[in-house]
Amino acid sequence: MNLPAAIDAYERHLRVERGYSPQTVRAYRADLTALTAFAAGKGVDSPSGLTLDLYRDWLWEGSQRGLAKATLARRSASARGFSAWLARSGTAAESAANDMTMNDGAAGGVAGVPADAAARLRAPKADKTLPRVITREQIDGILEQLAARADEGDPGALRDVAVVELLYAAGIRVSELTGLDVDDVDLDRLTVRVIGKGSKERVVPFGVPALRALRVWLQSGRPRFAVAASGPALFLGSRGARLGSRAVYELVAGLLADIPGRGPSGPHALRHTAATHLLDGGADLRAVQELLGHASLGTTQIYTHVSTERLKEAYRIAHPRA
Repeated sequence: MNLPAAIDAYERHLRVERGYSPQTVRAYRADLTALTAFAAGKGVDSPSGLTLDLYRDWLWEGSQRGLAKATLARRSASARGFSAWLARSGTAAESAANDMTMNDGAAGGVAGVPADAAARLRAPKADKTLPRVITREQIDGILEQLAARADEGDPGALRDVAVVELLYAAGIRVSELTGLDVDDVDLDRLTVRVIGKGSKERVVPFGVPALRALRVWLQSGRPRFAVAASGPALFLGSRGARLGSRAVYELVAGLLADIPGRGPSGPHALRHTAATHLLDGGADLRAVQELLGHASLGTTQIYTHVSTERLKEAYRIAHPRA
C-alpha cells in the first residue's frame, strides 16, 4: 500500500469509525497530503518509510517556511494520529513486508519497522491567546442592526437574525448550526438538538429572543426560499439549498468588522461570547461545559481566564487607585 492509498483508508476511518466532522477530516487530509509530498521528495512513497526523523524534518521544514505555531501543532497532531492508526491497523507492517518481498524475494519479517514512528513527535506549543469576546452592548447593537433590516421583510434578513440569535443564545458551533433540520428545534421547550464533534448529540437551550426570531423565520422567511430539493434543512440560502458554513462566517465577520477587538471575528466569536457572558452571570463551569459540548473541562476553563481578564481591565479603568 502506498502513502496516498493509506491516507484514503485513514480518511475513511476518521469519517466512518471516529465520526469526525467533514471540516476536521479535510484538515487531516490536507496535512497528510503535504506530508506525502515532502516524503516523496525524500524518496519515500510507502508508510514503512515514515520514520520519526522524517516527521521531524517535515515539521522543521514547515517552521523554516514561517508556518504558524498553531499550524505546526496541528500538523504534529495529524501525523501522530496517522502513525498510531498505521501501527494499530498493521498497514506499516504490511507495506514493509511487501517491500522486503520485492527486494529479497521473500518476506523476512518486519524487523526495524517502528510500531508507532510518530509517538514521540512534538511540535512548538501554539501561542496562547484569549478568545475574542464581544460586550453585551455590542451584541445588542448587532441584533438591532439586523432587526432593522428584517423589518423590511427581506427573507434573507429574517434568516440572518435567527442565525445570529441562535449562535449567541445556544453557543453552538457553526457546523452544528448549519447541520440543523427543522425538527431539531423544539419551539415549545426552547431547546435545539445538535450533533457535535465525534457525532455526539446534545440538547441545548435557547432564550425567548431566539425563539421569536426562529418563529418569524419559519413562518415568513423559510417558505420563500424553500424548493423541492431543500429537504428538512432549518436554514436555507437564497437558492433553497442548506445554508453553508462559509455564508455564516461571512455574515458574522461582516457584522463584527467595525467592532474594536483582537482575535477571530467569525461565528466562533459568538460562541466565545456566549460562554463568557454565562460565566460572568454566575453560571456553573460544568453547566457551561455541557452547553458547549466540550469533552474536557480544561477546554471550558479558558473562559474563566477571559472573565478574569475582563474584571482586571474594568478594575484598571474604574478604580481610582488601580
